[in-house]
Amino acid sequence: HSPAVRCGLRMSPALEALMQADGTPYSAKGVMLEPFVHQVGGHSCVLRFGEQTICKPLIPREHQFYKNLPLEMRKFTPQYKGVVSVSFEEDEEGNLCLIAYPLHSESGDSENKDPSADCQEPKSKMLKWSNKKQSPLLQEKENYSKDRPRNSRKEDKIMSYNRDEVQQQQAEVLCFSLEKGNVVSQIKHNPWSLKCHQQQLQRMKENAKHRNQYKFILLENLTWRYRVPCVLDLKMGTRQHGDDASEEKKANQIRKCQQSTSASIGVRLCGMQVYQSDSGQIMFMNKYHGRKLTLAGFKEALYQFFHNGRRLRHELLSPVLRRLREMQAALEACESYRFYSSSLLIIYDGDPPRTPARPRHRGGEEGDEDEPSDEEEEEGEEGSGRSSHRAGEASSPEVDVRMIDFAHTTCRHYGEDSVVHEGQDSGFIFGLQNLITIISQLEEHSTD
Repeated sequence: HSPAVRCGLRMSPALEALMQADGTPYSAKGVMLEPFVHQVGGHSCVLRFGEQTICKPLIPREHQFYKNLPLEMRKFTPQYKGVVSVSFEEDEEGNLCLIAYPLHSESGDSENKDPSADCQEPKSKMLKWSNKKQSPLLQEKENYSKDRPRNSRKEDKIMSYNRDEVQQQQAEVLCFSLEKGNVVSQIKHNPWSLKCHQQQLQRMKENAKHRNQYKFILLENLTWRYRVPCVLDLKMGTRQHGDDASEEKKANQIRKCQQSTSASIGVRLCGMQVYQSDSGQIMFMNKYHGRKLTLAGFKEALYQFFHNGRRLRHELLSPVLRRLREMQAALEACESYRFYSSSLLIIYDGDPPRTPARPRHRGGEEGDEDEPSDEEEEEGEEGSGRSSHRAGEASSPEVDVRMIDFAHTTCRHYGEDSVVHEGQDSGFIFGLQNLITIISQLEEHSTD
């Protein structure tokens, strides 16, 4: 069916509605994907599909997880919105663009697979995007103020990127000043998402001779309602390797856990972006820094995450703790699941509206998102759309806590898995308990 798909002649009503709700201009050319600038961790390619939706390469195991999500987990994960087919194309000026097309049959999206199309080797098969609007920023950030012509070719950029990789790794904590005005557009400086994009665009170019159709899953963009999203990405659990990992991968992951806080407390920092309103700066911290943190350093980083440069945002702590405790209860009820290498995201607004009553976005664009009211964000109701409104919490600050990244998740319903685990994911729960303890300590000290 690919010619029809390529021309965009057939589209499922669900996808059409989703694109309209997202304000995504849909044409015969499909949807042009852009970098998702709030990605602070992970190596997978995350792209912006529309205001409320991101997409990432389809990994069969993660796809299976989202399609068979236990009900009690729904409020703790991004909403799954389907699958699209993505290809990369050059525009008139020779810039590479990633374009998403509807799959011919959404209901059969898992059945009509060509096995090679499902990213069995995700590392070599993921996609990245670049275009002329982004280039000056890529250039600027990748070379950290080295003077170079801004209009250099894409290939030159990728080459220069590889030479600068060592330098990039050394810059593990970076601050950028944000100008007054459109703050979110300036977060395109996010070095982690740019690093991922450059590497992935290169991989994809190398792979272009073999194929140019990839499946991506669509997920809720958890940051869309925030003016300046502050995002903390924590890798959870005492073990990161999946049951299917090679010996080399397994040894690597075990070493990373032993050399970081993963082994001792079941959680380590994987990425962070936080807005400091006193200086108007946004601070980024990457996973290389996170791996080096001692327990004291990890606690300090959590303190920094909830600090806006003027004061600790202590009003965020009890809603975060409430969500973490609810998540722990839900996970304790999840029999045989193991969430190896999954992350926990904590998100809040670094520049919240002054008056709680003022609506920040037009709400109700999709059936699953009624009103972007504070208590919904905090209770995660927009994720499930099934909870009733809770009274008396409208003044609570907006904060969201979710699990993401399920490429190595397993449970007994995954029939082909060689190992079946019993009981709950004690490593993940151990990390949650320690996180709860540390944030509780922050809360106690915040009154001092």
